Amino acid sequence: MVLLEAFTPSTNPLGHQWASALVALIPIACMLITLGALRWKAHWAGLASWALALVVAITAYHMPVTMAVSSSVEGFLYGLFPIGWILLAAIWMYQVTVISGRFDDLRRTFFLISDDPRVLGILIAFCFGGLLEALAGFGAPVAIAAAMLIAVGFGKLRAAVTALVANTVPVAFGAVGLPVLMAARTGGLEVSQVAPVTARICAILCLVVPFLMLGIMDGRQGIKQCWPFGLFVGFIFGAVKWIVAGTGLYNLTEIFAAVISVGLAMVFLRFWKPRGGAEAAERIGIPMDPSLETGPAGRTEEGGDKLTAGRIVMALVPYILVIVIFGIAAVPSVQALLKKADVKMAWPGLSELLSTTGKASAHQSYTWPWLSTPGFLLLIVALLVGIIYRVSIRDLFGELLVNLKKMKFSLITIGLVVALAYVMGDSGQTMALGLFIAGAGAVYPFLAPILGWIGTYVTGSDTSANILFSGLQSGIGEQIGDPANLEAMRSLLVGSGAAGGVVGKMISPQSLTVAATAIGLAGGESTILRKVFKYSIVLIVFMCIIAGLMSTPVLGWLLP
Repeated sequence: MVLLEAFTPSTNPLGHQWASALVALIPIACMLITLGALRWKAHWAGLASWALALVVAITAYHMPVTMAVSSSVEGFLYGLFPIGWILLAAIWMYQVTVISGRFDDLRRTFFLISDDPRVLGILIAFCFGGLLEALAGFGAPVAIAAAMLIAVGFGKLRAAVTALVANTVPVAFGAVGLPVLMAARTGGLEVSQVAPVTARICAILCLVVPFLMLGIMDGRQGIKQCWPFGLFVGFIFGAVKWIVAGTGLYNLTEIFAAVISVGLAMVFLRFWKPRGGAEAAERIGIPMDPSLETGPAGRTEEGGDKLTAGRIVMALVPYILVIVIFGIAAVPSVQALLKKADVKMAWPGLSELLSTTGKASAHQSYTWPWLSTPGFLLLIVALLVGIIYRVSIRDLFGELLVNLKKMKFSLITIGLVVALAYVMGDSGQTMALGLFIAGAGAVYPFLAPILGWIGTYVTGSDTSANILFSGLQSGIGEQIGDPANLEAMRSLLVGSGAAGGVVGKMISPQSLTVAATAIGLAGGESTILRKVFKYSIVLIVFMCIIAGLMSTPVLGWLLP
């Protein structure tokens, strides 16, 4: 008796692409409405959205019930491990610095660079966050950057929103260039064709994001008083991205951009000083939502023992360790060694699951990344920090347990969101949405980034979005491109799709949960979504205009 039949996802089960796409939109709309408008708790919004995705997959897309459930379970597990584990390890590392008493030294150390918290916000969230995205990804940059912003006096929500908006332009080349690499491979192109396109679109975005951050941090006053610094850092970050992405070192694009930007920014601050830093320090601690932010702002009054060079080094130890350990792990030989501990298993119930192209689905198997996940590396950092700070074993692991209990609903939310992404992808719903947008024809280049935006919103990963849609982007390029510029059109669409994903990251339910958990406001995802959604819309519209004009003589000269 045959228990399972091969299932190839249909991208148009209702016979009309608009109808199939409209039905596929139901789970996404549910998430946005329940989380953003109805203000449900994130885990309830995730549960309702996943349930609808499951029903749509079974009834409209004719996915076998066993496969739909099995795909959901695999997605839920992936949400817990490695994604949830990475978040837990990042929060644990941060909390170890708090219980050790070194966290205030870190705050005071930041103010040696500048006494203006808006300047520090850009350096921490945009530059250092970019470096963390390059080395780790998976939510760690938002979690760590948000906690650091609270250390310099930011209100909790302001820290979360700032960190989410900052965590955009580095995403396409995060995790040592993996997203853009997968975009090129899936699209059947060389990475040298795709990486420069993605980098140049994101480089232009670099001129916008720091100004949005200044507005979030301190409104019009922040922009008026600190615009030279925002422009300088954005220009340097973007220029380095533009240059490095066109070389064989494309996978180190964000590392170069972050390090060079910080170095030159510190030189810039020797010749330019912002006005109004003291007043801004008071404003950034004002709650954005007093009903939710009931605790005190993170900044404390100056005082205590003198901040010596030794104490400064000790305060920076956790973040130095993050850079060193993740840098070592990124070395190909070390990376290969860590991956040897990965355990791959066939996933039950999905042995006959195929992709939309008829090939075996990647979800037929599941890999346990025991040592190759950033969570393991953050675990090492947390343990080393505990040892260096002389935290007792009882307090060290007691803090881990305390945070695990605090994060239980956050972990459930992440699991449900990834389960939603899996069942939508495996049933054909996500691709149905993509094909509907792809039907725009000649004006499609103006819409290409939207596929990346939607894909990253649904999956929580620019890499996953690129794997999902880059083949489609490349195929559309072949259809609408002139024979003389066929390869350029394919590169533009694949590259702009990868770029579009970076602004979907900030509204992804996974990212919202990471941010809410990092600032100690678990359950505040709906409030954060309402704060960041408008910025995501502004940036995706801007990006669509840039990508579309790059398909015309107006900005066609930007193509490599």
